[in-house]
Amino acid sequence: MTLPELSLLLISVLAGVFGQFFLKMGALKLGKVEMGNALNHLISMITIPELIVGLTCYGTGAIVYILLLTRVNLSIAAPAISLSYICSVLLGHFWFRESIVFSQIVGLAAISIGVILVVSHK
Repeated sequence: MTLPELSLLLISVLAGVFGQFFLKMGALKLGKVEMGNALNHLISMITIPELIVGLTCYGTGAIVYILLLTRVNLSIAAPAISLSYICSVLLGHFWFRESIVFSQIVGLAAISIGVILVVSHK
């Protein structure tokens, strides 16, 4: 993977991770959705800035991912985008104080090794 391709990949991953971050922040403002308040919550989603920013980040990430796909095989790009899983778990742990258990650490290590193997393929 060339430096421009790697840059597109990282921008796409980071945009997705920031999207997840802002969607989580917006979801915390939104509160728990239940059957009785679902319609009100759906309507109020458009008024929560964090949700709008999160969706914008996701859209940006998708556009950059499409640009990446014009340059890289899907068999490389799709597994490599799973770096967002690693970033999301770390973000959840450090920002939202979510716990990480040993099995998650093993899974993240497996993802990391897999991405390295897939991306380094010549």
